Amino acid sequence: MPTVEGMTNPPRHLRQLGIDTQYVLLGFPLGIITIVLCLTGFAVGVGTAIIWVGLPLLAGALAMSRGFAHLERLRIGPVLRRQIPHPHYRSARSKGWVGKLFSPIADGQSWLDMVHGIFRFIPSTIAFCFVFTWWFGALSGLTYPLYDWAVPHTPDNMELPELLGFADNAATRITCYLIVGAFFAVTLVPVVRGAALVEALFARGLLSGVDELRRQVVEANAARDVAQEQKAAAVSAEATALRKLERDIHDGPQQRLVRLAMDLGRAEQQFASDPELARVTVAEALAQTRETLDELRALSRGIAPPILVDRGLQAALTALAGRCTVPVDLDAPVYERLDPAVESTAYFVVAEALTNVAKHSHASEVQVSVQRIATGLLVTVSDDGVGGASLAKGHGLAGLEDRVKAAGGVLAVDSAEGEGTCLTAALPL
Repeated sequence: MPTVEGMTNPPRHLRQLGIDTQYVLLGFPLGIITIVLCLTGFAVGVGTAIIWVGLPLLAGALAMSRGFAHLERLRIGPVLRRQIPHPHYRSARSKGWVGKLFSPIADGQSWLDMVHGIFRFIPSTIAFCFVFTWWFGALSGLTYPLYDWAVPHTPDNMELPELLGFADNAATRITCYLIVGAFFAVTLVPVVRGAALVEALFARGLLSGVDELRRQVVEANAARDVAQEQKAAAVSAEATALRKLERDIHDGPQQRLVRLAMDLGRAEQQFASDPELARVTVAEALAQTRETLDELRALSRGIAPPILVDRGLQAALTALAGRCTVPVDLDAPVYERLDPAVESTAYFVVAEALTNVAKHSHASEVQVSVQRIATGLLVTVSDDGVGGASLAKGHGLAGLEDRVKAAGGVLAVDSAEGEGTCLTAALPL
């Protein structure tokens, strides 16, 4: 059963047929008006420019062509099924009326508008001929049985059946015209659509094509700059992480291994003179070995936590919250597995934030929230500590900002003195 909306609204291709038809039929008289005014203004302005009188006339003609161009951009939007952006026109640098008057002469888009005003008559005429012919052929052919009686049929007139090699009688004549009308009716939509697109694409190329190309170049340059910033941030983040790892290894496991070697050497000497003391030294060395292994496991979690790889972000954050010395209120629902880079970045954001809370914030509680939003993943870590955190270089969060930026995300910190800290990271998916 067709819906009420389907019964009241015509099909899309019929609506588009009406839009294309009115665009072409109105474009033909507009093309005549535009070519007369633009060509006359251009010719008079250029012809009299030598005596300076033509410059204001030429500027006026360019301003007039800009108005016609704006009207055409509004007209071709429904045909191309998209809004045509208004291009950027060069504004007058001078604040006086003289500079504003002559500013169109120095504007490249104004000259493109003038070129369109002069030459638009060519595609408009071609499109008008096709559209008018196909509509006339379809309507006159399909309705021929209604007015055949009013058409004079004399022996001197060559009828359509005779042109096709058939006998000239009423039935044959009506059949031939119905077949011709059906042909035009069946091909009406694609022909009218093609004619309208030819005229509209010609207009778009001159009236907004250069501006769209300029915008694409600007967007490409912006994307390149963002990619370079992400690359630099990734390099900086990896360098920071490597320096931190080297410092942690030097301050922790390396010192313990040096002490372990010294203890084992002392135990080797004590076995000959005092075996009991040697056993005590070996026991201390074993304790040093266990502590070294614990530190190495902690460092390995900072590089690539196995629980994150095996069980996902929610499980890894739960383990982080359990190890934190400050009570953690974790809100991290179980989502489907995300991109490994996103999960790793979110994990390190929370890990670094909890480390800073435990070391510097003097907080009594910390809230961790991970939310899936339309644009990506939102990670929030807030505490009730002393505040004062910053993303400036030299602070602990600077390297974390580089890691987030390398993943294409944004990191923000709200940390007023005495009011706690709220760290928010938005990561794209």
